Amino acid sequence: MIKKIQKIINKNDLKRKRKKFKVIYPAYSKQKFFLREHISKFILEKKLVPLNPFMNFNYFFGDTISRKLIYDVNDNLIRLANELWVFDKVSDGVAAEIYYCEKELKIPVRYFKIKKDPKTGFYQFDEIQETDIKVEKNSSQI
Repeated sequence: MIKKIQKIINKNDLKRKRKKFKVIYPAYSKQKFFLREHISKFILEKKLVPLNPFMNFNYFFGDTISRKLIYDVNDNLIRLANELWVFDKVSDGVAAEIYYCEKELKIPVRYFKIKKDPKTGFYQFDEIQETDIKVEKNSSQI
């Protein structure tokens, strides 16, 4: 089979060196769901691979699949990541992902604040310290 494949593949593709990039799992609350593409773009621009759950499953497939199943699948995705990046305020679900990464998986967690430029309307993501994170309203106290 490999000989058949080699005949149809562009010769440049056969010679191309495959690059390996770190995988980033972005964690953010449903309040920032509308930024899912911007967050993935931000990660990609850093030559990293975004493993973005909201890009994979939209928003829980419109609640047509059990949230418990989606949470379990997300846990499996997190295990594939090299780092967890937390965007903006921490919800209960994001807090659980942070705990899972820090206590069980021992993978690094980084934090980013989301800001909207009032002049351009564009969003930017600035890295912040763990001590600067905020908890989302209506979340349990973390």
